[in-house]
Amino acid sequence: MKTSLILTLIGPDRPGLVSAVSARASQCGANWMESRMAHLAGQFAGVVRLEADTAALETLEAALRGLESEGLRVAIARGGPLAVAAAQRVCLDLVGHDRPGIVREISTVLAHHGVSIEALETACESASMSGETLFRARAELSVPAAADLAGIRADLEALANELMVDLALDEVPAGNPATAA
Repeated sequence: MKTSLILTLIGPDRPGLVSAVSARASQCGANWMESRMAHLAGQFAGVVRLEADTAALETLEAALRGLESEGLRVAIARGGPLAVAAAQRVCLDLVGHDRPGIVREISTVLAHHGVSIEALETACESASMSGETLFRARAELSVPAAADLAGIRADLEALANELMVDLALDEVPAGNPATAA
């Protein structure tokens, strides 16, 4: 039987970190299923899902914890069964002048409607003409089948006006995964 392991990794960025993680996973017969990794303020940060035979999990976990001696903090959680609920996939794009609280306010509206954030990528960048700091966000959302998408859209648009940001909420056609990139 196969089991998923979810790893959270953080440490000073340097060449070879992904290679070190993948080598230990491979040595224990684990399959690298998916990951998200980034360089943030001089640190390497990553989330990885590995899949391995249940009988090999303890050996795999011990091998991965060995990375801590190389300066990489490792948190490991075993995955559970997937709960597949009928949901609509929606992509949210947002851009506006940066200020504290944008993610909190948007995520509060989404949580109020029972919407799950499946993936979220954010960045601050310099506006091309003014040089002011712009905040960009792209999220993949899972909207419960029973939720009122028009109501969610109305609440998000009202908030976007209040925050003075541009926001787009687009339905993703079935079979076409949204990608936060």
